[in-house]
Amino acid sequence: MPGLLLGDAFPDFEAETTNGKIKFHEFLGDSWGILFSHPRDYTPVCTTELGRIARLSSEFSKRNIKIIALSIDSLEDHHGWTKDILAYNCEESACCSLPFSIIADSKRELAVALGMLDPDEKDKDGLPLTARCVFIIGPDKRLKLSLLYPATTGRNFDEILRAVDSLQITAGKRVATPADWRPGDCVMVPPNMSEEEAASLFPAGVYTKDLPSGKKYLRYTPQQ
Repeated sequence: MPGLLLGDAFPDFEAETTNGKIKFHEFLGDSWGILFSHPRDYTPVCTTELGRIARLSSEFSKRNIKIIALSIDSLEDHHGWTKDILAYNCEESACCSLPFSIIADSKRELAVALGMLDPDEKDKDGLPLTARCVFIIGPDKRLKLSLLYPATTGRNFDEILRAVDSLQITAGKRVATPADWRPGDCVMVPPNMSEEEAASLFPAGVYTKDLPSGKKYLRYTPQQ
């Protein structure tokens, strides 16, 4: 199912992982989910990424997020690579096992189905590597956010956590988050909300920035 769009139902695939076979929707349950893809086992950027995810596992858990990774190699390779990932983390993490599963996709079937391949980066056999995809899936099993990095660029996982915080707040309240927003900052009142409704929904107050146009669309309220 290539070309997943925001709001689409995420495919309920079956896969072999380092912690057994899963059905994706069953694996997610009522949680949010993040599926990360990685170009290859035993590669430098991927090792730093999975190490970083492991160190952030408690942050993801606090947000009711289940993490799962995908790489186009075998389960045997995944298990061996896991030891390197943990060794990379050894000075900063006392964990002795990876706190998430890695999907085995040696035939690239899932990578192709989800549109994960990077046509510009190829392996020694000339086959395209998996790009660095991020799929954030809501409890309703619909795609809430997707990011697509080339194989050569590692991701910023602090930004991914920030984006999750925004998604979860805006899913529960009729607000938006401005550029560079962080939890605790003011949020924005949507322009299609009347002043009367905004006043009733946001008792902490709504603040409007004056603009040369005279239009009152930049409205802020404290995060509640």
